[in-house]
Amino acid sequence: MYQKRPLKIAIIGAGMSGLCMAVKLQQAGIDSYTIFEKADEVGGTWRDNTYPGLTCDVPSRYYSYSFRPNPNWSHLLPPGPEIQAYFRQVADERAIRPHIRFGTDVTSARYDDGRWWLTTAGGEESFDVLITATGVLRVPRYPEISGLETFAGPAFHSSRWDHSITLPDKRIGLIGTGSTGVQITAELGGQVRQLTVFQRTAQWVCPMPNLRYSPLTRAALGRWPKLNEAGYRFWGWYTRFMFGRAPIRPGFQRRLFAAQCRWNLRLSVRDRHLRAKLTPRDQPMCKRLIFAGHFYRSVQKPGVDVVTDSIDHIEPRGVVTSDGRLHELDLLVYATGFDARAYVRPLVVIGEGGLTLDEAWAEGPRAYRSVAVPGFPNLFMLMGPHSPIGNQSLIPIAEDQADYAMWWINQIRDGRVVAAAPTEVATKEYNEDMKQAMPQTIWVTGCNSWYLGKDGLPELFPWTPERHRDLLRQPPELADFDIRTA
Repeated sequence: MYQKRPLKIAIIGAGMSGLCMAVKLQQAGIDSYTIFEKADEVGGTWRDNTYPGLTCDVPSRYYSYSFRPNPNWSHLLPPGPEIQAYFRQVADERAIRPHIRFGTDVTSARYDDGRWWLTTAGGEESFDVLITATGVLRVPRYPEISGLETFAGPAFHSSRWDHSITLPDKRIGLIGTGSTGVQITAELGGQVRQLTVFQRTAQWVCPMPNLRYSPLTRAALGRWPKLNEAGYRFWGWYTRFMFGRAPIRPGFQRRLFAAQCRWNLRLSVRDRHLRAKLTPRDQPMCKRLIFAGHFYRSVQKPGVDVVTDSIDHIEPRGVVTSDGRLHELDLLVYATGFDARAYVRPLVVIGEGGLTLDEAWAEGPRAYRSVAVPGFPNLFMLMGPHSPIGNQSLIPIAEDQADYAMWWINQIRDGRVVAAAPTEVATKEYNEDMKQAMPQTIWVTGCNSWYLGKDGLPELFPWTPERHRDLLRQPPELADFDIRTA
């Protein structure tokens, strides 16, 4: 006869994944959880990023929790402020806020004598289970350019946008042409005095007009929830069947997206010189594919200049490129991305025997099926290493991972399990299987992207989104775990 036990559960991060985990716990009747959030509001990425033109590249119907559909999205691709409002609404509706300790940064988490001890400015506190929900792209990465600190005007990372600065009268320098840089260019091109885009490598842009939902459509979706559910299912199918397969194996999906990218560039940019500047050398989808409806139109407007000469240094008046030219600027924006390998860092996580997560990941981040790590019992990661972030909406990923963690949490609560962690052997075999599957993906065709790890292989999931869900179905393969019972 097993005896139920009360559990204390810690969740680090009140972004999309952390809120998802909180709802899953509530649905299981578990109210004894605490969310540690270093900021003063929920939302994570969508709280921090507020740059002009911010839009999600996943259809809004499918960028929603399955347990909380939203009929009020204004566009096919949801604008950033609406996503943030959605997460705030979920936190309010589900009464999650009383469980959140805002302004509380966890500096270390140590597993000792069967419990996780978390250290904050307020001291130490112990928990039975630790959930990390710290997101994927959250730690800004700044370019290594000589004279970076000498610029006389305002300068900031795109994720730290200063809205006190007026834009129309400014000569703006934008460093970076990834997804963020493309969105900012699409929004500001032709709307400011001068926009100089410093491009290191050109990016493929897939046409995706961001259609607006009419008030009648939104009213109908609110009136008949089944219609909204049908939209969720359709865009989920489209994302999984089309984009979910295109990067990971040859087929008509890959050919279709590649053709769309190439024809979008050819038909949209008539000037041959500019088109040559904007033509990537790598294959479409080798890097993160960018969806944008009017980037090429904006980049051709008066006052927009695409500079492909490398940056030599920055001085008080602006940016000096390798050809010796000074580009005088009033404002400098770094759209240079994030540390994709930060995961829980700078949080120090210490498992059994004093093993730190940094030591366990000395050769690169790895996990068992993206959620657990050998030597770290009762630790579950949302958006952990090799999650299918390259070909799937992040919200379904978080839900699947949270459901997997919930299976183990229920086992612990019911007294069947005291502690569990994947074995080193099972984790190694799983990661080797992923390496063997990587050659069929588009991500290994020769481009230099933030997807690549120390070994030159993408730190992504090389199979379909459905395969990831199947790997996380319950019950798990118990033989792959070191399990301690009472």
